[in-house]
Formats: sequence, structure tokens, C-alpha cells
Amino acid sequence: MKLNKAGLTGFLFCFVAIIFGVSTNGGLSTIMNYLHLPSFILTMGGTLFAVLMTADSFDDFLYGLKGFIEAFKTKGSDLDTISDEVLEMSEMARREGLLALEEHARTLSHPFLEKGISLIVDGTDVELVRDIMEAELNHKYECDRKRVQFWEDFGSYAPAWGMVGTLIGLINMMRTMGSDASAVGAGMSLALITTLYGSIIANWICIPISRKLAKNCSAECLEMELIIEGTLSIQAGENTRIIKEKLRSILDRDLEEAA
Repeated sequence: MKLNKAGLTGFLFCFVAIIFGVSTNGGLSTIMNYLHLPSFILTMGGTLFAVLMTADSFDDFLYGLKGFIEAFKTKGSDLDTISDEVLEMSEMARREGLLALEEHARTLSHPFLEKGISLIVDGTDVELVRDIMEAELNHKYECDRKRVQFWEDFGSYAPAWGMVGTLIGLINMMRTMGSDASAVGAGMSLALITTLYGSIIANWICIPISRKLAKNCSAECLEMELIIEGTLSIQAGENTRIIKEKLRSILDRDLEEAA
């Protein structure tokens, strides 16, 4: 699985943009004014715990959290390779029979395709092959959607918890400033840091991560759908040209939906 260099570059340059915005409004020395541990703990901690409240278990929560790493991986990029392998096995099956695919299955690029070929080589009923493979596709989709929902929730809660921190800061400022008007500016600045943290967490991390995970989910499901159609066509002994047209129609439909 390849690293998504474009996604990682975008992530890093967002950080650079934040630093640039801070440093051009007072110099690099002002960066320390934006670092406030209690505000960060309140914003990040409150957001994480709110997401935890919606999780079914700690394992479910950790599974969603690991989506951060998955978002920087390129998925669904082997469609041409998969199509070529399906067509190659189709020709082999028509020439030598399904049993000839057993050795070749171990060299395939996608484990789901290997599983499908193994099923038809074992003589599994066509409907059962479809049911098994579609069940795995649906399970994969549901797991991926959980991760997407995790980061969507994370992104929606972060600004709200940033506002909670700001309100707490403003209340404390109003209670303690007394007659010293000079304390208002410093207190207001400190109170607004949590709002800044919430916005950064949502727009730099959570929303982009959720969008990328959603794209990965669609790409992987398309791969699996392509494999299911190809596997069942091989089992049915269809002509290679017909299989090629079937696979192309799936890819063309995806392009139309993306447009």
C-alpha cells in the first residue's frame, strides 16, 4: 500500500500556513503566545471524550482513531492491474479449466481476488460465492464508514468545545478583572485561544481526514465490486471480451458518478 504523498504534503503545508499567519502578525516570538496547555486539554480532551460517548466500545473508538494513519495511504489505485489479472485468468480458465487457476491464484495482487478464485476453484456454488464475497464487501464498507463517521463527529465537536473553553475563559475574566481595564485584552486573548484550537482541529485535521477516508472507502468498494463481477464471470465461463466490457462498464459508471 502506497503513501499518499499529495495528502501528506497538503497536511504539512496547512501547518506551514498556520505558522506563517502567526509569524506575520508579530514575528516568530509570538508563537509562544498561542500555546496554552489547559486550553488545549479542554478543547482536545472534551472533543475526544464526546466522540468516545458515541462509540460502541473502546475498541471501536481506537479503530476510528487509527483512521488518521489510513487517510495517508493510497487505496483503490490497482484497478487496471486487477482488470488485467481477471482477463488473464479468464483466458486461462477457458483454455485449461478452473482447476488450472489454483497455482496462479497465489500470485495475485489483491487478497480478495485470491479468495474469490480459491472459492470457484473449490467448486463452490455460484450463489454462495456471490453471497460470501458480497458479505465481505458490505462488512468492509460498514467498517470504513465507522471511521468516516468518527472523524466527521470529531470535526463537528471540536469548534463547539473550543467555544465552551472561550465562554469559560470569558466568565473567569469578567469575575477577576475588577477595575483593571488593562486585564481585559489579555483575558480576551487567552479566552479566544480555545476557539482557535477548535477551528484548527476541525479544519486542519478532522474534516480533511474524514473526506479522504470516504474517498478511500469508495475506491476500495469499487475494487471489490470489480473483483466480484470478474470472479463470477470467470466461474460462468464467459467470453473474455464480454468480461472486459463488464469491467469497463463498472469503471465508466464510477467515473460518471464522480463527475
